[in-house]
Amino acid sequence: MKAIRIHGFDAVPVLEEVADPIARPGRTIVRMQAATVGHIDRTVWRGSFLRHPPLPYTPGVEAAGIVIASGRYEVGQRVWLRGSGLGTLFDGTWCERIDAPDEALGLLLDAVPMELGAAFFSPTTSAWVALHEVAKLQAGEQVLVTGASGAVGSLVMQLARDAGCTVTPVDPNIAPAAASADLLIDTVGGNVLAASLPAVRPGGRAVLIGYTAGPTLQLDIAHFLQRDVALLPLNMFRREAEGRAAAPELLARLADGRLRLDVQSFALADAAIALDWIAQRGHRGRAVLVP
Repeated sequence: MKAIRIHGFDAVPVLEEVADPIARPGRTIVRMQAATVGHIDRTVWRGSFLRHPPLPYTPGVEAAGIVIASGRYEVGQRVWLRGSGLGTLFDGTWCERIDAPDEALGLLLDAVPMELGAAFFSPTTSAWVALHEVAKLQAGEQVLVTGASGAVGSLVMQLARDAGCTVTPVDPNIAPAAASADLLIDTVGGNVLAASLPAVRPGGRAVLIGYTAGPTLQLDIAHFLQRDVALLPLNMFRREAEGRAAAPELLARLADGRLRLDVQSFALADAAIALDWIAQRGHRGRAVLVP
């Protein structure tokens, strides 16, 4: 089968022929139909993630496809794949046949296209858990969102509105309004986060999801203590069970149009192009590789 291989950190991804996976107990082989290129994949590829597979390795932590061998799932079943070490502890999803632990799979509704099934988990569950599990969102609250045009930010906007809140995207080029927001959902970090915090009312909260604008935050501690805004980090590795529990409802909303997520497709051979695309500021939606 064909697979993308990484022979050194930050090295150009290479499309190679490798041996087909062999069926084993506790694992399912899936014919890949779409595999996501995300920021976790990029971080692992650059060698800066907390853990990584031994070199050379095949990247990819998310995908969707069709079961071709399994002791748990029916052959022909449509599934999505995420986590359980895919692309972080061992070879991932950027290949024609994915060898995955059974627990990495979930059932994919017929009404959800494969590209969307591959791309949905990380942004939809991050948005859902940030709002409902971390922030404990209440109807009627005023919510600010940084990076609202991105995958996670756009889903935060949609889900918060569905929950009966007033939602406003943050324009990083405009000074924040008076401190009246109950909640800030920050998806970009850096200076954008620092500039947005003064718009949160005293006693409000800010959920920190991403740091594409920079991983550091400078605070005037005295001013911050007087403001009493809670900074709440989102760690989806710790909260993956909550994300997986929400996945069926989120897939149902994608299937019937209550949620929208933009997806940009790239050929499997164009993995390097996709990695560059997701690093560009202002790109919309998620990137997926298709065989």
